[in-house]
Amino acid sequence: MGIRVGKIGIFWLALASCLAQSSISMAQGVAAAAQPAAASSTAVAVPPEIPLVGADAAAVSVPSAANAWGGERTGNEATLSDRVVSYRIDAELDAAKHAINGKQQMTWRNRSDRAVHSVYMHLYLNAFQNERSTFFTERSVLTAHGDSRGRGAVKKGQWGWIELKQVRQSAAPLKWTFVHPDGGPEADQTVVRIDLAEPVPAGGTLTLDIDFLSQLPRVIERTGYFGDFNMVGQWFPKIGVLELPGERGATAPRWNVHEFHFNSEFYADFGSYDVSMTVPSDYTVGAVGEQQGEPVKKDGKTTYRFVQGDVHDFAWVAAKGYQTLDASYVGPGSPKVAVRVIYPPEYLASAQPVLKATLDSLAYFSNTLGAYPYRTVTAVVPPYNADEAGGMEYPTFFTAEGYAKIDSQTADQWEIDFVTIHEFGHGYFYGLLASNEFEEPMLDEGLNEYWDQRMLRERNQRILVPTTWMRRLGMTPTMDVFAMERMSAGLGRPVDPLGQNSWNRLSSSSYGTVYSRTATAMHDLEERLGKEVTERAFREYYKRWHFRHPSVADLRAALIDVSGDAKTVNEVFDQYVFGTAKIDDRISAIDNKEVLPLAGSESKDGKRSEVDADALDKQIAKQRSDWKKAHPDAKPDSGGPFPWRGTVTVVRDGAQVPQLLRVKFADGSSEDVHWNDDRRWARFVFTKPTKIVSAELDPEQKIYLDANKLNDSLTTKPNGAASRRWGADVGALVQAFYAFLVTL
Repeated sequence: MGIRVGKIGIFWLALASCLAQSSISMAQGVAAAAQPAAASSTAVAVPPEIPLVGADAAAVSVPSAANAWGGERTGNEATLSDRVVSYRIDAELDAAKHAINGKQQMTWRNRSDRAVHSVYMHLYLNAFQNERSTFFTERSVLTAHGDSRGRGAVKKGQWGWIELKQVRQSAAPLKWTFVHPDGGPEADQTVVRIDLAEPVPAGGTLTLDIDFLSQLPRVIERTGYFGDFNMVGQWFPKIGVLELPGERGATAPRWNVHEFHFNSEFYADFGSYDVSMTVPSDYTVGAVGEQQGEPVKKDGKTTYRFVQGDVHDFAWVAAKGYQTLDASYVGPGSPKVAVRVIYPPEYLASAQPVLKATLDSLAYFSNTLGAYPYRTVTAVVPPYNADEAGGMEYPTFFTAEGYAKIDSQTADQWEIDFVTIHEFGHGYFYGLLASNEFEEPMLDEGLNEYWDQRMLRERNQRILVPTTWMRRLGMTPTMDVFAMERMSAGLGRPVDPLGQNSWNRLSSSSYGTVYSRTATAMHDLEERLGKEVTERAFREYYKRWHFRHPSVADLRAALIDVSGDAKTVNEVFDQYVFGTAKIDDRISAIDNKEVLPLAGSESKDGKRSEVDADALDKQIAKQRSDWKKAHPDAKPDSGGPFPWRGTVTVVRDGAQVPQLLRVKFADGSSEDVHWNDDRRWARFVFTKPTKIVSAELDPEQKIYLDANKLNDSLTTKPNGAASRRWGADVGALVQAFYAFLVTL
């Protein structure tokens, strides 16, 4: 969903009764009649012959077929994507009521090998029509078990919904029924099945003419209004995705269409949009895509037309008295990109930083993943009291954050940079790669978070001191960006695999780890594979799958193919993406023992001799005395006449991970050994002139997934350096303060 509040994500604890799905047919058939009287006929609807994906859908383990979604795009095709659907929409905003009257013509292509008798569409705004929706039902559970966005109270007159006024196929009016693919409340109306008058043959096309009314809610989450600001997102009837065999684990044609869950986001086919919006003439408008010609003014209203191909969603903003700031980007392989920031006058201070971060992001993502292919990017800064509309992404269009004042030496600067980079980055991981955010949110939220932090790391941009007054007092703590991700990754007690779907999660806090634990896992994988190899692997992943819909299995395949290291990649995926492994390796003990001559008897060449213990003690004492005389200035523990045998014991309290053990000795020397096997514990023995003084696992700080870094070090004498080394853990206090600031 773009950005988390205070960097803490949102989850939901699945209601057992809702997820107890007795059968696929039951999920398809449970319905609530909420149609116009003319449409609610008692005629028996044609049963859908193509099943719906069930409520347990999550990370895919089998790679997609080479020809999935039309095959890899080479750049020589007539269109950037294999366009499945097109929308022509005429929309008029009633500014006083914050409502949109819409007329939509949708043309959809049946890619399957069989006739389609019914289609499924999302009516996302119905999530906000009452507290009986799936969204609100889950919210009541999840907000009791972790912080999240979307918690705002809804007062009288602030609800939102979408009403289908009429649906026609050619001249025939169609019937529709609300369904619940995930076993949600019967009152939920976010998914609708439309039964067709004539089936769509294999390879054929369907055209539907739809009249609808969209009532925006007071901004609750992602979309809505505040004052004269209207963020129009998820506002039109949108068809679900018909997946074919070999696509994201499908073995037969299936409809992938889920209810609007509290945590879930969106998944749709690529296509083209031609949208005209009529608004009051004193309103500023921005939208997905390119504006076509000059706006047309009539009777105090202005009509804008925006067109964009090869995207899978459309959103727009209409706000009274807003300002714009413009620039352009030119980069290898990209068209000239018009970059615009739309902002309220009170947040003038934010406009230039948002513009700069957007331009910088265009360059970084283009250089590291692939050239940006569109001609526009629009960033919107929401007004005060509409923060929940911020931090949200759509193709070529996103919302950022706003500040009346920005101290560039504090977290103000870092926050506005990070949110802008993060939302732009979704244009790649959500927009161009178009993964299924319902079922595999880590492919967007997690990978995007990882790539954002790589960009900040490349800029050497650390998290800054929280406030101006702290800076003036000389309190200027900073934190590495990946160290911060580690703090909120839930490494100590992971309960949900990263590859779990967006709704079947223990808690809101657990869902937050989709962002931070994915970023941390990818950081550690990069350390094991190498920076250059990882970058090549992600470029290959993007090359194969942009303008398609990859799965977790497709990401894993790209990483293995490029790195050639299936063992390492599979370990990380098995432990974290498909599992809930915990890593916690520790130094258990350091033991030093002087290697002295030993008493006893032995047989040699047929003769037995005995070393007398008393005589041996005298010999040892003399050797010590002679050595001290020869080394009068020797410091304690600096050596002696006898060597030392040091033993370091390491213990593994979690999953296996390759470890580097660095052992330091009293004479200043050190020795590195590798612990890369499946032993639960191990002893490493060193015979040296001096004692071991310290031992440390992961001395180069590469394994951020380790749940407790403070037990990675041990010394034979008290030494604060060991605990200070991972100051990021103490820095969690600073992070908590940052999180508090962001929630204000």
